[in-house]
Amino acid sequence: MFYRPADGHGLPHDPFNAVVAPRPIGWIATRGAAGDNLAPYSFFNAVAYVPPQVMFASTTAKDDRDGTKDSLAQIRETGVFCMNVVAHAARDAMNATSAPHPAGVDEFAAAGVAKAECRAIDCPRVADAPASLECQLTRIVTLPGAANLVAFGEVVGVHLRDDCLVDGLFDPARYVPLARMGYRDYAAVERTFPLARPGQGS
Repeated sequence: MFYRPADGHGLPHDPFNAVVAPRPIGWIATRGAAGDNLAPYSFFNAVAYVPPQVMFASTTAKDDRDGTKDSLAQIRETGVFCMNVVAHAARDAMNATSAPHPAGVDEFAAAGVAKAECRAIDCPRVADAPASLECQLTRIVTLPGAANLVAFGEVVGVHLRDDCLVDGLFDPARYVPLARMGYRDYAAVERTFPLARPGQGS
């Protein structure tokens, strides 16, 4: 099958949603004049080591947020956000925070997610997340399309849950990462294997 996205795909659901998979989920926490907010984004990833940097994309808009969603609106306001790693055990809470609440609703409270304070920025974080990355906004890039915005942030603080550190290494096997597959499908990442790059030895 071949199709040009501009012409449509003719399938029941857009296959692009499932082609790039699995995708990590950035559980983005923000704080603004309207209050605290928590929402998941699967167009998310780390993009640089030094200094450490991450990005996430928001691709829809709400009527009460001027062409974007709560997360981006509050990041524009404050210049900070916190990215929380999503464990498989938190899947239902993560999903609950994707509900289309009006601006000002605290998804931490609505979904029963324990909240803690960040240390390097004025922002909440998910208290029991395996890892949380406190981020200072570096730029917001507008992409083609009605509401496609990408926020880039430099990581200025890192929280690691103690039980996820094994022999000096952060071990995702300790919490089983949740990943987005597309459509309504998710994956629990439970099997890993080592693979040395050429020239790095066995």
